[in-house]
Amino acid sequence: METQDDVPQGEPLEALRRRGILHVDMDAFFVGVEQRERPELLGRRVIVGFPAERSVVLSASYEAREFGVRSAMPMLVALRQCPDAIVVAPRHHLYYEVSKQLMQIFGDFTDLVEPLSVDEAFLDVSGAVRRLGATPEEIAAQVKARIRADLGITASVGVAATKFVAKIASARSKPDGLLVVRPEDTVAFLHALPVGALWGIGGKTQEVLARLGIHTVADLAHTPDSTLKRSLGASGLHAKRLSWGTDERAVSPVREEKSIGAEETFATDVVDDAALHAELLGLAYRVAGRLRAQGLAAGTVALKLRYSDFSTLARSHTMTVPTDSAQHLYSAARQLLAGLGERPLPVRLIGLRGERLHRAAGAPRQLSLDRSEDNWRTAEETLDRVSERFGAGMIRPARLLRERSRSPDGPTRPTAGS
Repeated sequence: METQDDVPQGEPLEALRRRGILHVDMDAFFVGVEQRERPELLGRRVIVGFPAERSVVLSASYEAREFGVRSAMPMLVALRQCPDAIVVAPRHHLYYEVSKQLMQIFGDFTDLVEPLSVDEAFLDVSGAVRRLGATPEEIAAQVKARIRADLGITASVGVAATKFVAKIASARSKPDGLLVVRPEDTVAFLHALPVGALWGIGGKTQEVLARLGIHTVADLAHTPDSTLKRSLGASGLHAKRLSWGTDERAVSPVREEKSIGAEETFATDVVDDAALHAELLGLAYRVAGRLRAQGLAAGTVALKLRYSDFSTLARSHTMTVPTDSAQHLYSAARQLLAGLGERPLPVRLIGLRGERLHRAAGAPRQLSLDRSEDNWRTAEETLDRVSERFGAGMIRPARLLRERSRSPDGPTRPTAGS
């Protein structure tokens, strides 16, 4: 029988009423930006990605999602389910520029902004309520209006007294919605949800809980601690605390990216060094552009290879000084590739990642008497400006074009997470 101690005791209700946390999540962000740039795509079934055999969906419009298309789905599957979808090549530099503008909008409302990715963040507006003379719900509506007016895209917002309830609320208000869960309504709101709505409850955990007869958040909330601990360990007790709305984590505005990378999956498995070098060069330019766009430099360069049997290995190299240069990233990655020696199998996927990131403004710069260093930096910064104005891929280094032309096996375009 469950005892009173089995029910987690959270913060007093009066304390929760004084807290206003927003979770702002953009609606199909990549698609939304593309539709803003190309209004003829509005209301259409749109997929952002590349129509290659082993590529994946990066983003899908809600019209395409009605056919079951989802992010990270193989492109072949997506086009089979939605054959008349319009496939649009991604423009990552543009998305990161819009993301910067989005974060600036958040900063106009509160200093307490915790980005989770390029298109979502937590905002603690508790201190802004008196300054702005508005309730958290009114501030959320203002945020949505600013995003639509300034960026031409839409967002869904959840408002609650805790981070995880705000995140659930934003997901349940999509697209272009606003859902407020007041402190006194939190438990009733949570207990009406399926148990999979809680953070950390994935498919396998749901199977374990189903065998115990636990299908809803309410079921889990009223399950004895001993049963949950026996079946799920400490994570079961954590899930139970969430089921009662207990989440004391504060919005943390200091959150630096840990790494920036990109990957390519080849259309056919590759054995040729020239093809691998060509892809490494392209990846280096993509990663370097994203580093510069965010004012970061990489202290470590990591190489990832996945062979035809799906075995995967990674190697890394620590730079003498942090870099945001494609040429430096490419050179380090080639050395890592050469250091692997003879490869046992053809390569299915190759990836490059910048790690141990530093703020570029405070990072030391590689000193060299070779004027080519300055020439490369000038050329790469020029490419950034061209990409910002006309889209990525309009201009490429001649060496990249030459190496690609010698390669018989081109890649699919970005895999998930690139």
